[in-house]
Amino acid sequence: MIDTPHLVDQYCHGVLRTELGLGTFEAQLGAHLGGDGVLPAAGTTFFDTQTGFAVRRWCPPLLGLEPHCPPARYLARRRELGAAEAGRRLLRASGISTYLVDTGLPGDLTRPAELGAAGAAEAHEIVRLEPLAEQVADTSGTVEAFLANLTEAVHGAAAGAVAFASEASASASAPEPPGPGEVRGAAARWLAGRPAGGRLTDPVLLRHLLWIAVTAGRPLQLHTEDPGALDGFAAATSGLGADLVLLHRYPYHRAAAHLTGLHPHVYADLGPVLAHTGARAAAVLAEVLERAPFGKLLFSSGAQGLPELHVVAANAFRSALARVLGEWVMDGAWSRTDAQRVAAMIAAGNAKRVYRLA
Repeated sequence: MIDTPHLVDQYCHGVLRTELGLGTFEAQLGAHLGGDGVLPAAGTTFFDTQTGFAVRRWCPPLLGLEPHCPPARYLARRRELGAAEAGRRLLRASGISTYLVDTGLPGDLTRPAELGAAGAAEAHEIVRLEPLAEQVADTSGTVEAFLANLTEAVHGAAAGAVAFASEASASASAPEPPGPGEVRGAAARWLAGRPAGGRLTDPVLLRHLLWIAVTAGRPLQLHTEDPGALDGFAAATSGLGADLVLLHRYPYHRAAAHLTGLHPHVYADLGPVLAHTGARAAAVLAEVLERAPFGKLLFSSGAQGLPELHVVAANAFRSALARVLGEWVMDGAWSRTDAQRVAAMIAAGNAKRVYRLA
């Protein structure tokens, strides 16, 4: 038996405070699956996915229902309890003892302290870089003020955050920061053409922002489709004091695992890769463990909006880890002591070390 009683959820978002109907719940399932909150096609349902089946397996018993009950019955029970009470029951049953919460998404999502209270857990903030830069732009009147304030804002945020996160992985593929003239020109063009509240999409400014974050001394979490594209950036940032954590997406898990073995400061997030693959999670985890040093892997839920996603991710992780490591112990390839030690590292120990958690 491989025991992982405490998990550090090293990347997640808050949960919705509002009551959810079938359409809203499915939209949140779709967002978790990469559908950006869209509804399923006519005549189909996002419950007919590995994640949807996992929700129906693990979550109904926590609300007093039988496993695999119909979605309509589950949601009716959820509404009967109320969003707050259902959320408390689900989060506290996940076994997650610490949440690292990316607060950069819009919507009525709980903040870290509120999520921690609901889950009877510790909670810390991850600062999303792009919204931070957009806030700086809203209050900076000139190019010079924007660039100076941007550096100050990132370093100031590092004082209260455990990490930074960014969607700008494509911009990070360049192995060096942009030059001062290039940055000033890009800032002038973006600020001049930016509508009120406009998003930061300029690749030069995004690359500049990533390099500021590297100098701030906090881990940098990168959303990436293809981790292999980050090899140059990883090589260039080695020894600068900032760990890189790849928030990769399936099916690039093996590429991410390979990159962790090449660079001492690169880590890989297991996250929703396991939750998305459902009953196949053990096979996917075994592929990651083939290539990644065990001290480079971190559990997360990647959950957004639904407390159910924390439950699904935690159970998928525990089940996959127990199956893979348990088989290796039974085969005599690993001792039970080593299996338990590695399980504890991936579940919580590695995250505590990377993010300097007590």
